[in-house]
Amino acid sequence: MNGITGFLSRFFGKENEANMTKSVAKERLRLVLVHDRLDISETVMENLREDLIATIGKYMEIDQQALEVSLSRDDDGVALIANIPVLNVKRQVG
Repeated sequence: MNGITGFLSRFFGKENEANMTKSVAKERLRLVLVHDRLDISETVMENLREDLIATIGKYMEIDQQALEVSLSRDDDGVALIANIPVLNVKRQVG
């Protein structure tokens, strides 16, 4: 895109939206490939998610629907990434 058309696209965010969509698709594909390479089934990932909910749920009220668990691989190894929205911390009496 050149000239005024390119300027207007950048100004109104159309170019950024396309780049963000591309980045999200690329990240999803990368995560699928990591899961495949590690040979971790969806069942194992779901069991891990449920265990995290049960364990963290003892201490905090969390948004279970928004909880995200994934694996990331780089040159140093594999990392488990958990995005766990905390709604409230449970106060224990005792």
